[in-house]
Formats: sequence, C-alpha cells, structure tokens
Amino acid sequence: MKKMFFSFLLMTASMVFAQHQAWQGPSVEWTHGRLKVHENKRFLTFEDGTPFFYLGDTGWELFHRLTLKETEKYLENRRQKGFTVIQAVVLAELDGLNTPNANGDKPLIQNDPLKPDEKYFRHVDKVVKLAAEKGIFIGMLPTWGDKVDKASWGTGPQIFTPENAFGYGRWLGNRYRNEPNIIWIIGGDRSGGGKNYEIWDALARGIKSIDSNHLMTYHPWGETSSSFWFHNADWLDFNMTQTGHGQRSYAIYKRLIVADYGKHPVKPCMDGEPRYEDHPVGWNPGVLGWFDDADVRQAAYWSLFSGSHGHTYGCHPIWQMLAPGRQPIGLARNTWYDDLDLPGAFSMMYVRKLMESRPFFSRVPDQSLIANEYIPETDMITATRGDGYAMVYIPTGWTAEVRLEKLHADSLKAWWYNPRNGEATEIGVFKASGIQSFVPPSQGRGNDWVLVLDDNSRNFPHPGKNR
Repeated sequence: MKKMFFSFLLMTASMVFAQHQAWQGPSVEWTHGRLKVHENKRFLTFEDGTPFFYLGDTGWELFHRLTLKETEKYLENRRQKGFTVIQAVVLAELDGLNTPNANGDKPLIQNDPLKPDEKYFRHVDKVVKLAAEKGIFIGMLPTWGDKVDKASWGTGPQIFTPENAFGYGRWLGNRYRNEPNIIWIIGGDRSGGGKNYEIWDALARGIKSIDSNHLMTYHPWGETSSSFWFHNADWLDFNMTQTGHGQRSYAIYKRLIVADYGKHPVKPCMDGEPRYEDHPVGWNPGVLGWFDDADVRQAAYWSLFSGSHGHTYGCHPIWQMLAPGRQPIGLARNTWYDDLDLPGAFSMMYVRKLMESRPFFSRVPDQSLIANEYIPETDMITATRGDGYAMVYIPTGWTAEVRLEKLHADSLKAWWYNPRNGEATEIGVFKASGIQSFVPPSQGRGNDWVLVLDDNSRNFPHPGKNR
C-alpha cells in the first residue's frame, strides 16, 4: 500500500511538472563575471552586460533546519522554477543560536559572534557551493534581527555590539568573498534606527572592509524599507522593502516601492518579503482567509511594474522549513515539502521569462499610459514600458484604457500574456494613436492578465520567449 501511495505521489508530481516545463540548465551562468549595479542605477547586471533578474525565495531557515539531502531537494526544486536567489540566515530566527542544526552543530561557541564554530560553517559552505552548482545566488543574512533587537518577538538572545558586529562581519566577508554566488543582506525583519543603527552599520562595514566582490542590501521589518535608515550609506547597493503579510491593496506599493524609486541618489529597489503563499492574511484566516497564487502574482507584477528591478517570492511553511515534530509558526498548516509546488511558485518562472523577453535595462514604470477614470486600489492596473514595448498588468480582469500614442510607434502588436502558465496569444495590430480599450479574456479574482504592446517594426518574439 505504501509503495502504491508513493507511486501516486510521483505520478502527481510528474503531472504537475508536465503542465509547467522546468527551467533548463543552471538558473544563471557564472561566466558573465561579478554582479554589479547597472550604470543607470535601476537594475543589476553582470560585468559583461548580461542582465540579472533577482527572483528570490525566502528560505530563511535553510542553513539551520535542513540536512544536505533536504537542501538538494529544495534547491533543485527552485532551480527548476528559475529562481535566482535564495534568502537564508546564518544565525537563524527560530532559536538559531541554541538549537543545533540538522548535524547537531551550533553556529557560535558560547554565543560569541567572535567565536564561530567551524563545523557549523562547513555545512553553510556546502550549501553555498551546492547552490552555485545550480546557478543560484545565496542572499546571505549574517543574523536574524532578534540577535540585535528582540523587539516584541523573537527568541534572541541579543548578542551584538558595534564592536563584535564589525568583527563578525569581517570574518564572514573573508570566508565568502571569493564565492561567486553571494549577495549580502544585512538586517533581518528589524528596524534600522535607534540603537540598532550602529550595530547594523558596523556589521555591514565589517563585511565590506574585506569583501568588495559582492552586492549588499538591508532587510527591514514589515511595511518599511531599507531606505528609511540606510539610503545614503555607501555600503547599501540597492534598497529592499518588506510589504509584509497584511495588505491586499496597491497602497503599500505606492508607499514603499514608488517612493523608493523616486529617491535620490538613485538606487535599484525591490520587495524582499511580500505576502507569502499559504500564509493567513493578517494572521487572521478565519476572517480574511489565506494568501494564494493570485495574491503572490499580484504582488510580483505590482512591484515590478512600479519600478522594482527584481522580486522575492515566499511561502509560509517553506521559510520556516516546517516538518512533523516542529512547532508551526504563525498558524502554518502544511510542511515545507508539501508546498514546494504550489501554483504561485510556478508562476514566478513566468514572471522572469516575461521580464527577460524584452529589452531589460530600459524598463520604467509609467502610469500615464492608463486612461481609466477610476480603478479601486485592490484591482489596480499598473503599466511599465521600455525600448519598443509596454506591459500592462490587469489583476482582476478590468477593461484597460490605454493611451497608445505615448508609445511612439507607427503601429503596435498586442498580446495577452497569461501569468498563470506563460502562454501568449496575439490580439492584433493597432495604430499607435488615441485611447484603446482592451478587455481581458476572463474576469474576476485569479483571472489576471498582462497586456503586452510591441512596436510592430521591432519583430519581438512571443512574450516570455528568449529574444
């Protein structure tokens, strides 16, 4: 009976992947040189000019809770979906100092940041190298925020001072400075202000004092941005927001992403922790329900079309690597491995494919393309444009009124791109003048569509296909 059940699971998994063709090869290639900020200060790029699309997943407890075999399972699953970054924490949130990792090792000797335990970090090394083999960056958080500031939640203990934070950062920077696949993420769901400021700043400066090879950002607490405290810090290469797990309207993107995009000096921006798939909305599922694939797609497109250079996905049981015998955090209801193939995770691959199928570095947000007199913020239609194209995201099937003359072309080829499966359907060719109404193929929650408008003379491939 067990063999029959296991065969059924394998068959079901094969059917799911048959509906969604897996990403071919490594998620990124390491032959393009180091990662850097593009000259226009809006995007990330490799040294040879190849665009880098930051498609992250929050694997916060990866180093702490998974065996190397489980890590292989998780990373391979994410490679098959085209994820380019896994965000993981060295000194993890869930009692990461005093509860050993899967090998029985703790990260620090006597919880001293200046006394790292070599056995623990050999495991971290193996995870970093395994990710590199799959073409995946590790967005490495040196510590979760409760080791700096317990605030009103977190296990702690608080162990950092500016002095030992600098030393710990320098030690980490030296250990990983030559790895090709590191992006440093200071912070960890905490404020960067008050007494915290000098500790986070010291940690960042400690890493940067010895590692000039890798980019760095800051992960803030909910509904805030790294720009609130560190926008002018020379170590902050791009801004990161956390739109969090309680908002379902576009208002949070206007407050954080649109605001960061407009700041000077110009820096790339992105959402590093949005609404998670399979997460209770506002931690109140009895009233508000659970975030699902429609919510995570909406978060991704709203963020990207408002100016983000990339996007992070998250799933509630996966960040905590929930498994039998572990206490669920925040009402989590499934295991990490049961949620690996949720539809929202698959749909992130189609976000990446669409963004990479058109000229990358010229993309800017442009709401002036939208002529609708009224759209509620829960159904907000957002627009972006680039060299020879525009894209309009319609989350719930409203008719989009588009000012075609703003695209400066003689004629435009229009497409519907289905963000649920990556399929593109040609609509027709239109004269680039006046206001044109576009009615999506379906309406209602979960029926989101991307309208793609191409300069017909450019002969772009189908949206979502390699150029």
